[in-house]
Amino acid sequence: MVRVPSDDDSVASVRVDVARSGGTRRPCVRLPDDDDLDRRVESGSCASLSLARGDLIRVVIDREEYHARIVADATGRLMRGAFDSRRLARTPGDGENRLVEWLAEHDREPGDSVVLDVVVPGDQYGLRIPGERTVYDARRGPRSSLADIAEDLDG
Repeated sequence: MVRVPSDDDSVASVRVDVARSGGTRRPCVRLPDDDDLDRRVESGSCASLSLARGDLIRVVIDREEYHARIVADATGRLMRGAFDSRRLARTPGDGENRLVEWLAEHDREPGDSVVLDVVVPGDQYGLRIPGERTVYDARRGPRSSLADIAEDLDG
């Protein structure tokens, strides 16, 4: 595991909008499409968010790691929640939505923005308030359990 600050050159920071989607009154985070991404990147470099509808990702909020599922509506990709486990991210009605709690705690409403940090593309992302700095515990490369299995197979 490597500690990576949000202002590190390896972390791309993207301003994203707080929005509402569908019939729910709960706020969510709208992810920009890849064409809109270049103008939103604050630091670092990434060609895309490497996220597609249905992807399950790790998302760090206030140094706590949660799990989120990427969904889509007619306008684009969304992160509707952050949950304590991958199972809860797949079936969000069963668990506490940490994203909604965090947005309320920081008085973020639809029309406001937050920053999405791309820590490990396709796997780990972070959310923070614009202007704040944080440090992420990034796992780069395969998880240790996968590396152990590969090592066992190789002998």
